[in-house]
Amino acid sequence: MLSQIEAWYARRRWTIFDFQRACWAAYAHGESGLIHAPTGYGKTLAAWLGPLLEAEGADEPIRVLWITPMRALAADTAASLQTACHELGVPWKVECRTGDTSAGARAKQRKRLPQCLVTTPESASLLLSYADLIPQWRGLRAVIVDEWHELLSTKRGVQTELVLARLRALAPELRVWGLSATLGNLDEALAALLGSSNSLPPGEGGAQRRVRARGQTYGADLPKTIAIETLIPDAVDRFPWGGHMGLPLLPKVAEVLDRAGSTLVFTNTRAQAERWFEAIQMIRPEHASALHHGSIDADARAAVEQGLKDGSLRVVVATSSLDLGVDFSPVEQVVQIGGPKGIARLLQRAGRSGHQPGVASRIVCVPTNALELAEFAAARSAVEQRRIEPRQPLINCLDVLAQHIVTLALTGTLTADAIRAEIATSHAYATLPDEQWQWLLDFVMRGGALHAYPQFRKVMAREDGVLIVEDATIARRHRMSVGTITADSMMRVKFLSGAGIGQVEESFIARLKPGESFQFAGRKLTLVRVKDMAAYVKAGGSSQTIPRWAGGKMPLSSTLAASLIELLAAADPESPPSNLRHSREGGNPVFAPSTDSPEMQALAPLLAIQRQWSQLPRPGVLLAERSKSREGEHLFVYPFAGRHVHEGLAALLAWRLSKQQKLTATLTPND
Repeated sequence: MLSQIEAWYARRRWTIFDFQRACWAAYAHGESGLIHAPTGYGKTLAAWLGPLLEAEGADEPIRVLWITPMRALAADTAASLQTACHELGVPWKVECRTGDTSAGARAKQRKRLPQCLVTTPESASLLLSYADLIPQWRGLRAVIVDEWHELLSTKRGVQTELVLARLRALAPELRVWGLSATLGNLDEALAALLGSSNSLPPGEGGAQRRVRARGQTYGADLPKTIAIETLIPDAVDRFPWGGHMGLPLLPKVAEVLDRAGSTLVFTNTRAQAERWFEAIQMIRPEHASALHHGSIDADARAAVEQGLKDGSLRVVVATSSLDLGVDFSPVEQVVQIGGPKGIARLLQRAGRSGHQPGVASRIVCVPTNALELAEFAAARSAVEQRRIEPRQPLINCLDVLAQHIVTLALTGTLTADAIRAEIATSHAYATLPDEQWQWLLDFVMRGGALHAYPQFRKVMAREDGVLIVEDATIARRHRMSVGTITADSMMRVKFLSGAGIGQVEESFIARLKPGESFQFAGRKLTLVRVKDMAAYVKAGGSSQTIPRWAGGKMPLSSTLAASLIELLAAADPESPPSNLRHSREGGNPVFAPSTDSPEMQALAPLLAIQRQWSQLPRPGVLLAERSKSREGEHLFVYPFAGRHVHEGLAALLAWRLSKQQKLTATLTPND
């Protein structure tokens, strides 16, 4: 079989990298691992061909579970894996199981799972709630978690760890592999993926040793050239000092689009994507362009992805919906509208171009306000120093575990002690205290403080101690709501013919009256009526109103914020040298970045004004400014800790001031 793989690579004119051979060998020896390599270097095949080397025939039960963080990646991933099977003569079936899978396909999979199932953390957890699937899981040989860095520091990652703990209990020889392109803490990522190899005896919560299962990282040091360019405004003093659209640079962006055969334009919000798509269509109507974000109908997104693959689209405007995984080799360059907010995100998006070994990835950065020039310069400096944000694994998330207990109780096969021992093999719950475990059991079995309401008493114990869910309504509701993603109620947007366009938040549609228009999915639409949780529309309209989605703003990462404040300090000739050279991040010395970049040269007049009026921020010093106007007293504070932290600090500060004297405060956070 290995000779077949080598011949296949030769036919495709691909190179087998050493890390790929090492992964196949490690898999054959029963080991697990984390594959960390730049985009386009074959991580997928490094993980997939190991299981194929063991393939026996078309009658095998499920052998591989492939977990991906996004439904949009599932179909493309499944097609790629199936192609490898076909060309290597392996008679395996690869199928998807996500929220987009039809009811007929799901029913068929309940009877017999394919040899490889590509799914999401939510769908994987849902599958574990069916007792009749347990015999099939016992034949599982591998779980492969794609884009592990995207899941690692989230509750979806915790949910994935619980899925892995359950599957390891059902298939003790299970091998677990993770794929990642941008991670700064590989050891922690590997530990969270593999969990603890020891199981926890009942009654010893929080006191056990945490022993990592056998495994290692592969392919972390392969080189990848990233070319980062920033569009500089002609006159920075006339460029906006605030805002997030960036449309004043539209003519320069149009010139960038003209110089490449295909461009992927990334924005940080869906509303921004809608606005930029409209602007690009107006200034370059001759370019074949399209829009892609998570609220657009799945079929429309799939058509855009296919257009990127076959090269029929010249420009695609997208949000993070195209950040991950999908191989768009024809893309020649990437444009980033607005600050990237994170170094790993910038690298991830840049990697969508030059998606093959030896080819440089090109990204053109477009500032939306003057200070973002410094953000781009800081990001480039961090990339050159190989400073990438660590993704810290979460531990002891009680809400996720409560949901998991109900999921396992649906199978009617486990006692509370068995579940306790099983979750202790995960990194997330290896140190869960006994009192928290007992509180959780009380919560799911008696409803906690809501014990008077029967619907909150979800789980009960049989005489033999096995946990079960007796109420069919509770079971049905639980299976319909499995997951950790929170959002406002969504409403489908459809044409009068019934054709779907996508979905927007219900609160947005509630503000519209029939006859009013809005812009969505790159179209002008007019609301006709609302019926059965669907907004029916017709084409046409003149309004510039664009839906706003909750949680659309990305927070500045702490690593990029540290790089930015170091850069601003370096631009101040009066800043003490110690602040320039010894800013501490995680206990490691960080050297001052260069201020000779085009971005910092262009920003020099604005920074000179800041020095004249106040001073530039610097590491280790909190800059706060007071002013007075006809509106009242104003306080500006610059922690450089990101939007979410600033919002919390602003509320806390206003509350404490209100305790000293009565006042009315307006809070305005940004990054």
